Amino acid sequence: MKIILVPLLILFGCSSYAYAYIGPGIGLGALISVVGVILAIIFLLIALIWFPLKRYLRKKIDKKANNDKND
Repeated sequence: MKIILVPLLILFGCSSYAYAYIGPGIGLGALISVVGVILAIIFLLIALIWFPLKRYLRKKIDKKANNDKND
């Protein structure tokens, strides 16, 4: 492991700067990716919290309606 690690550390330590142009397309793609991840988390929370709560409330209302009919 040390035989591989030492040359890699030397190689990465002696690297120079890459003067490369990053166009606006990459920034826009990164922004869309971040927005997509945030929306996915929001939809996950909605799916995990709202829909079971909605089902519970519907059962509770239906049960109350059935009790009112029987009385």
